[in-house]
Amino acid sequence: MLIALAIGAVLAFLFYASYSIKSQVYVRALCRVKTDEKVVYLTFDDGPNAEQTPQVLDVLRRNNATATFFCIGSHVVGNEQIVKRIVDEGHTIGNHSNSHTNNFPLWSRKKMVADIEQCQQVIGQATGVAPTLFRPPFGVTNPTVAKAVKALNLKTIGWTIRTYDTNGADHAKVARRISRQLCPGAIILLHDRLPQSAERLQTVIDTVRAAGYEIGKLE
Repeated sequence: MLIALAIGAVLAFLFYASYSIKSQVYVRALCRVKTDEKVVYLTFDDGPNAEQTPQVLDVLRRNNATATFFCIGSHVVGNEQIVKRIVDEGHTIGNHSNSHTNNFPLWSRKKMVADIEQCQQVIGQATGVAPTLFRPPFGVTNPTVAKAVKALNLKTIGWTIRTYDTNGADHAKVARRISRQLCPGAIILLHDRLPQSAERLQTVIDTVRAAGYEIGKLE
């Protein structure tokens, strides 16, 4: 019985270490900026999306706010002008892998590096900028991801507040979740590929500013 419990505890720890980017076990990820100032950081994953991302950019521009966009390389192809607009309007662009496949964490270091480099290449061709920030697909880390990131000298970014917008939560629920977890230096995870991404973003901006927080820029 004790052996079974010990094995179960080890497996639970390994699962947590890989699937919680906040664990810091394999990769030293920035999940919260160290500051006492009331500032938070907006981040978007999985774009660019031809329909939703321009609307998100419109909301950011109207609200004089900046964000970080972790783009998938294969989504950049065909949407180069959107990615260029992200950079031209003063936002930070990050690497979210080229493929974002479910199998990414199982790949060899060589294959991971090639995939991340391909994303670097397409973003660089579209914007003239080489991203320095990386967010692993699904936030999953392991020793191989750690080696790939180190080889490419990229800074891994996690999050403080996961909005679970991909679960179809309504805007009010997202706002309540953010309000409960707001803290100085919080990094907020959103997605710019979902229906109503722009409307949801406006709710998020209103929520953090009503709480007295400013919106900063990750670099």
